[in-house]
Amino acid sequence: MKKIINQIIQKLGRQNYQIDSSISDFELIYVLYSKFIQLIRGFFLKLRIKKSKGFIFVGKRTKIRFKSKISIGKSVQIGDNVEINALSKNGVQIGDNVSILKNTIIECTGVLRKLGDGLIIGNNVGIAQNCFIQVRGQVNIGNNIIFGPGVSIYSENHKFSDLDKYINEQGETRQGVKIEDGVWIGSSATILDGVTLGNNSIVAAGSIVNKDVPPYTIVGGIPAKIIKYRKK
Repeated sequence: MKKIINQIIQKLGRQNYQIDSSISDFELIYVLYSKFIQLIRGFFLKLRIKKSKGFIFVGKRTKIRFKSKISIGKSVQIGDNVEINALSKNGVQIGDNVSILKNTIIECTGVLRKLGDGLIIGNNVGIAQNCFIQVRGQVNIGNNIIFGPGVSIYSENHKFSDLDKYINEQGETRQGVKIEDGVWIGSSATILDGVTLGNNSIVAAGSIVNKDVPPYTIVGGIPAKIIKYRKK
C-alpha cells in the first residue's frame, strides 16, 4: 500500500516523497480518510476561487473570504482554523506544493479606506502553525521556503514624525516584504516592512528583522544581525 501511495504523491508533484516505513497500514488508512474529507472541502473551494490547477486539501473551520481573488496551484494544503482574507488590489496567488498549517492568518486588508496590495506565494513553501502574514504593501514569498511556527510578517509601518498629531492621524508607509528562494525563517521570528530576505538566508528563531538580509547569511537577535556566512 505504501508504495502505491508514494507513487500517487510523487505524481501530484512531491518529488522523491516517501512515507515513513514505521507507519502501520491502519494508521495510513486513517490519514488517507482524513485527506479524503479535506479533498471534498477543497473541491467546493475550487468552485468559488479565481483559478486552480489541481487538488486542494482544506481542514476544518477554515475561513476564506473574497475567494474570487485567490488563485491556487497544485497539491495545496490549508489546515484547520486557517483564516485568509484575500480582499486586496492584486489578490492572492498560491503556487504548487504549498502547506499553510493550523491557525495561520493571512490578512490582506484591515481598513476599507486603503486596500492591501497583494500576496504571492511560490512553489514548495511550508508555512507552519500559528503564522501571521499582514498584507498591506506587496508581499512576495519565493520558492522552497520554510516558515517555522509563529512567524509574523508586517508590510506596513506607521509615520510618527509630527509631534503635533497623534500617530493614528499621520498615515502609513507600505514598502512591502520580499522573501527570496530557499529561505528558512525560524520559529516566532518577525519580519518588518521594507525587508528583503536574500536567497538561501536563515533567520534564527525569535529574531526581529528590520533590515535587508544578504543571501547565504544567518541572522539572529533583536534587531537581527549577521551571525554567520554560509558561503566563504
